[in-house]
Amino acid sequence: MLRIEDTDAARSSDESAKGIMEDLAWLGIEWDDGPKLTLADGRVIGANARDVGGYFQARRKHIYNAEIERLVRLGRAYPGFEKTEDLDAKRKAAVAAKQTYRYERPGDVVAGVFNEARWARAVAGEAHVIRFLALSEEIVVADQVLGDVKIAAGELDDFVIRKADGFPTYHFAVVVDDETMGTTHVLRAQEHLANTPRHVAMQKALGYRVPVYGHMPLIFNMDGTKMSKRDKAKAARKATKDAMVKDKTVTPAGLAGRIGVSEPAITDFLAAQSDSIEVAEALAAHFGVALPEVEVWDFRRNGYLPEAICNFIGLLGWNPGMKLADGKDLEKFDNAFIAKHFAMERIGRTNAKFDRNKLLSFNADAIGAMTDDAFADRWVAWMNEHEPAAAKSIARLDRGRLLILAKALRPRAKTLRDALRPAAFVMVGDADYPFDPAAVEKNLNAADKTGAKLLAEFKPRLEAIGDWTAEAIHGAIEVFAREKGMPNPGGISQPLRVAVTGTGVSPGLGETLAVLGKASTLARIGRCLETVK
Repeated sequence: MLRIEDTDAARSSDESAKGIMEDLAWLGIEWDDGPKLTLADGRVIGANARDVGGYFQARRKHIYNAEIERLVRLGRAYPGFEKTEDLDAKRKAAVAAKQTYRYERPGDVVAGVFNEARWARAVAGEAHVIRFLALSEEIVVADQVLGDVKIAAGELDDFVIRKADGFPTYHFAVVVDDETMGTTHVLRAQEHLANTPRHVAMQKALGYRVPVYGHMPLIFNMDGTKMSKRDKAKAARKATKDAMVKDKTVTPAGLAGRIGVSEPAITDFLAAQSDSIEVAEALAAHFGVALPEVEVWDFRRNGYLPEAICNFIGLLGWNPGMKLADGKDLEKFDNAFIAKHFAMERIGRTNAKFDRNKLLSFNADAIGAMTDDAFADRWVAWMNEHEPAAAKSIARLDRGRLLILAKALRPRAKTLRDALRPAAFVMVGDADYPFDPAAVEKNLNAADKTGAKLLAEFKPRLEAIGDWTAEAIHGAIEVFAREKGMPNPGGISQPLRVAVTGTGVSPGLGETLAVLGKASTLARIGRCLETVK
């Protein structure tokens, strides 16, 4: 089951909910019941929804309000009419006195007694919140990961369960949802452990059952800092400040004109008054800085495979406890394996570290295990979603040439994005790519234009090839090199590579020319020779 917890109106939107669902579907984590999602290919997820009152919390207010009124009439909740500024003043006074602030229950509120006068004021429209009336009793949370967690009597104060805007707090909403939706297990981060005694207290007051709880270890960066969206802001902020130190002409005002972000927004960002993702991405793009991947979308956009991500994350704080034949721990598995073998007993208690190098290795292994056909299909699908201009260029290749290119790219690609740069030569027109001056000087102009002369001499050999294949091209290069007494084919292959790609780096030369086709290859060589001349 999937539910969308969107009681914080300021931070929730239909667009963000849709993004969450699309990311889950991409990862292969689908839900049987919950909000309906129609994918681009027409497949529908979540169509078997049950009649539980809807899966968006913001649309379940009537359910929460009914349970809140029941608690009020049971004498286990009451309206609070204090002004926010008055409570803030008391909180600041406690901090100044180096004391722990604790909300003081009004004198006319008694546990187990319905306060009809307060309720009448609330119903009449007077501004208020609803507070849960916490009893002075010990609370025990039976945690399946950490063991029993005990909260001494009197530790809980009367916390808010419905805000002044009429929306329930997260804590109250999830308690009602878990009961009415039949939730059996609640597995969440250890940072929620402090909230769980409140949930158990409300479950007891409402006469609900208590789900099985397990609080899992957090995921940290390799340096021990908590993994967060703020990591992007930190990286962009550092890059910008470093640039400003090196070049005094770089200022917020100057940057504002270049990146399309207001000067105040940049100033606040650099002062850490804001961690705006939009500002971070604009600054990172300007300074050519790669921001760390944090959200699922970041990994999707950068060409990671969902199966590699699920496999890697499945090992953060959990392991299957299985060995391979050589005695090493089993680390490579798919979602079906996790579904079959996952057990709460093997969740660790220590926080995990997100090793991006290991994830990249997992991703490279997953790409390496693909067939060329599968890689070509996944790469094209990724480009269609994230690099449409590149996809349009690649679409000009027939299937045979696409597979030649895929075979050349796949062994060196750790991500799908990695395959873009070495394939750049085929994504431009025959007269549209620039020549790298250093590569031209080294491979064509040096030693009285030796490379250019060899290229002009070799061109008729290519014109004579009838069966334009990578093998035939490789063979022609090797024969020519032997005839010229070259110690290796580099003397002709490098001038040829610069001629057809503009640089001294490309996939295998036979494959590169086979993908370009005979006509484009010859046209590019002719253009290069004219340019050198």
